[in-house]
Amino acid sequence: MNQNMKKKGFKHWWTMGMMVLAAVLLLAACGQETSGGTGNGGGSSGDDSGEVIRIGGIFDITGGTGDVGEPYAQGAKAYFEYVNEQGGLDGKEVKLFDIDYAYDVSQALEAYRRLTQQDKVIGILGWGTGDTEAMKELIAEDKIPYISGSYSENLTNVEEHPYNFLSAATYSDQARTAIHWFVENWTEDRPPRMALLYNDTPFGRSPVADAKAYAESLGVEVVDEQVVDITALDASSQLLNMRSKEPDFALIQQTWGATATILKDAQRLGIETQFLGLNWAAGEGVIPLAGDAAEGFIGVIPHAFPFEGLDQVPGLAEIEEYLENKGKSLDDINQKFVQGWHSAKVMLEGARLADELTGEGLRRGLEQLNEFDTGGLGAPVTFTEDNHRGTTAVRLAQVKDGQWEIITDYISYEE
Repeated sequence: MNQNMKKKGFKHWWTMGMMVLAAVLLLAACGQETSGGTGNGGGSSGDDSGEVIRIGGIFDITGGTGDVGEPYAQGAKAYFEYVNEQGGLDGKEVKLFDIDYAYDVSQALEAYRRLTQQDKVIGILGWGTGDTEAMKELIAEDKIPYISGSYSENLTNVEEHPYNFLSAATYSDQARTAIHWFVENWTEDRPPRMALLYNDTPFGRSPVADAKAYAESLGVEVVDEQVVDITALDASSQLLNMRSKEPDFALIQQTWGATATILKDAQRLGIETQFLGLNWAAGEGVIPLAGDAAEGFIGVIPHAFPFEGLDQVPGLAEIEEYLENKGKSLDDINQKFVQGWHSAKVMLEGARLADELTGEGLRRGLEQLNEFDTGGLGAPVTFTEDNHRGTTAVRLAQVKDGQWEIITDYISYEE
């Protein structure tokens, strides 16, 4: 080998070595970016050591249920910020890695994989019924505690879905309590007649069979059910069909937009049926959308309204403190914000009680919650090894003079 060949060989291997080094540095940089995840809720982007409690968030900001999903997500993210502003959870930073999945099941699955495989979260705050039910076996396999914005009865079987937790009454329990209340207040000497209005999604269909069965067990005549699209701008044909069956009351399982459509069309058609909306159909947002057609509408209310004040709901003090630091007040949020804050508070209380910061440790922590009181933000929550149905209690409220007015204490069909 002559000198020229030696120089060419050295140059070749030096070049290859630098290329390998550059690739290693690039991969390392990418790894740092991934570990930071999508988190923008409360955690700083600094320490990702074991002292950081990593929770995922799969929210609907821009999809079909974004009207209620956006304030719910803001409330959940705000609670993480608040905890960090107070020094963390027992000194540990909490970090929320949140993703908008636009109410698309395939995007929810993609978000779930990213949160569990890349961001290494130990628990997830989820959202919709369709995606939560689609992932429940995966959640059990991965041992990731999951508190969803869905309150589907199908998520309550602990033996089959041991990592799903419900921090509020299921849709079926909400419907049962609303029906029970209506029957208790029925004064005519004949059985009341009931109709159901819902959208054709897993969320919309979720309480239908249980509501019909429970109503019939109380002697209520189930006379009609109509499907109204979750983004419907006209429900005239369905309401005309319903009117021919003369129901005394109708349960609505929708979000604000479709509920407002139903109420406005019912008013225009002169329908006098009493409408009762489950959780996501009720709340402040339906009133400006429905206008005076919202008068008399009754809603199932599992969480507090901000206007109830600190005297009635001491738990609002934390939210007020958080908002004041942002130059805002309780007047700037709604009940869905409180709902998201409440879910995050339940999740992080489980993390506080966890014996180790893993999915299994978080599950054991959540199962220690016994009548966990959030200061009236919702009904007290209890989880055990055998029961992840946190409560069956809800309140009812009615729109009077353009405002929601609470008309019951926390009640349950079981009482």
